[in-house]
Amino acid sequence: MRRLSNRIAIVTGGGRGIGQSIAIRFAQEGASVVVADLDAPSASRTAAAIRASGCRARDQAVDVSNQAQVEDVIASTVRDWTRIDVLVNVAGVGLTKLFLNTSLEEWERVLRVNLTGCFLCSQAAARVMKKQGGGKIINIASLSGQRGGTGRAAYGASKAGVTMLTRVMAVELARYGITVNEIAPGPVNTEMTTVTHDEATRNAYHRLIPMGRYAELEEIASAAEFLASREADFINGHTLNVDGGFAAAGLMFDLKE
Repeated sequence: MRRLSNRIAIVTGGGRGIGQSIAIRFAQEGASVVVADLDAPSASRTAAAIRASGCRARDQAVDVSNQAQVEDVIASTVRDWTRIDVLVNVAGVGLTKLFLNTSLEEWERVLRVNLTGCFLCSQAAARVMKKQGGGKIINIASLSGQRGGTGRAAYGASKAGVTMLTRVMAVELARYGITVNEIAPGPVNTEMTTVTHDEATRNAYHRLIPMGRYAELEEIASAAEFLASREADFINGHTLNVDGGFAAAGLMFDLKE
């Protein structure tokens, strides 16, 4: 039996990258998936690919920073499929810019999408989950929310906020049978990093990661699949780093055996 059979899942940012990989994996494991993304054509293509494989999916355009649009995704999911078992908050925007050069507009945009978007989606979904007697919320955080990285003032602050929001939700929602956890990826091979990470950036990451490579999309999807499954029913308020040992590492150098 597939791990997520008969589950109803919403994946924000599901049109591409990490979100797309999670949406496809969930469908392969038996879930019916709502692919929600600001980029409507990408969401549509992902949902169509899932349906073509014989699984259930629908797509919906959403700006996660817009409360009315978020509530519409939640309401339409319940209307069409009666419940919400899993919400995965992937939608987000990045910014690499020095603190002194970051404008107020840039700061507010990153926090509005990454942190407020997570809050809005989680709150709306949790209200449904409370009524039905339980559910799972999985947030995509980042190592940038754990460590001070150059150019990560806005992005890092937003992801650190997601981590604390995850913990508070886990504590408050547990009484309703809702668990809340997060995945903190290290660098991941995506279409975006292929373009934006130059050789110097990749070499820097490779030196800092004990496993010496980037994560693959399927490895992040595997972590999400586990947290969404019944095997993770007693895991709550946890940050699962999928980073090849990046956060654990200290000084690394070659030492003769």
